[in-house]
Amino acid sequence: MKTPLPEPGAPLGHFVSDKPFDPYAAERKAEELKVVAQASQLQLMWWQFRRHRMALFSGIFLIAVYLMIAISEFLAPYNLHTRNIDFIYSPPQTLRFMHEGSFVGPFVYGQTMTLDMNNLRRVYTDDRTDVQKLRFFCRGDTYRFWNLFEADVHLVCPAEGGQFFFLGTDRLGRDMLSRILYGARISLTIGALGVMMSFVLGIVIGGLAGYHGGIFDLIVQRVIEVLQSIPSIPLWMALAAIIPVTWSPILVYVGITIILGMLDWTGLARAVRSKLLALREEDYVLAAQVMGAGSARIIRRHLIPGFMSHLIASATLTIPGMILGETALSFLGLGLRPPITSWGILLTEARSINIIALYPWLLFPVVPVILVILAFNFLGDGLRDAADPYK
Repeated sequence: MKTPLPEPGAPLGHFVSDKPFDPYAAERKAEELKVVAQASQLQLMWWQFRRHRMALFSGIFLIAVYLMIAISEFLAPYNLHTRNIDFIYSPPQTLRFMHEGSFVGPFVYGQTMTLDMNNLRRVYTDDRTDVQKLRFFCRGDTYRFWNLFEADVHLVCPAEGGQFFFLGTDRLGRDMLSRILYGARISLTIGALGVMMSFVLGIVIGGLAGYHGGIFDLIVQRVIEVLQSIPSIPLWMALAAIIPVTWSPILVYVGITIILGMLDWTGLARAVRSKLLALREEDYVLAAQVMGAGSARIIRRHLIPGFMSHLIASATLTIPGMILGETALSFLGLGLRPPITSWGILLTEARSINIIALYPWLLFPVVPVILVILAFNFLGDGLRDAADPYK
């Protein structure tokens, strides 16, 4: 509804703001605009990234996870290979704080095992009279920290003569929580190393193809099209099957990393090529050529920094694919092999429907996989939005 116009000759209404007068508001606004105008690209990206709360929380979570894998041996209650033969397929123990109405602190009840001959399975029940208080910053199973020196200090340990299986045990009586913590180191680092390799290949090959063009660009595009036309999982399986069974676990780890890196560079190479095709026509590139700069220097010093933010966002979206690739290969028995441990290897225990029905806690390794994949995707979304701070 439109406001009616006042009658001719009628006094106009006068409105007065009741807010206190601020004589320096205009100066402060001008100063804020000046700060924004003088801010670097990284500052603008950070200001934009902070507004994406989910991406910020995901980044903090991933930093915490990657810091955690540096001290997996310390965080794990047991050694990776410790077997508790009296507690095979033991279900997760409930962490408690109160016993018979009084505060005891973090503890678990001891377990007694009986055999169910009708269903041919072990049945564990809590012994309410056996209170096993957990110990912290304690001495427990011996381990080799980063395979450099021996130590036996753990963040949390079971009570003397007791057990602490927060996520249960597997078919050999090994603690699932400890194995998940150890497996995180392999599953997370294999994605990061694979991305580094694919970045080097993608930037070099895509940069040369986009900057020079010609026959080299034509050959690169046909190779990329051939690789992208092959389904990923069968191609991974075929290449992983080439790895000799006699290789040590470390060599298998390196081989899987190389396979994942060599097959995932195609998308990045095309992104780099398309960017360089547009940027190579800019005036500053022509000025660098006139001054005698070589192709490698122009690409490295002038072109790549112009879209580095997009490369960072692409990396965060590529790592989840490599983690899933390693998990899929290990789950199918074509990737990493014991005694090395990853989340994919842990999930091989849950390939049987019978195992899932009787021992569902063996599926717990899928939880960190889902959380890490979601965190990387949220982080990638935030970085992708922050890569264009002027929008």
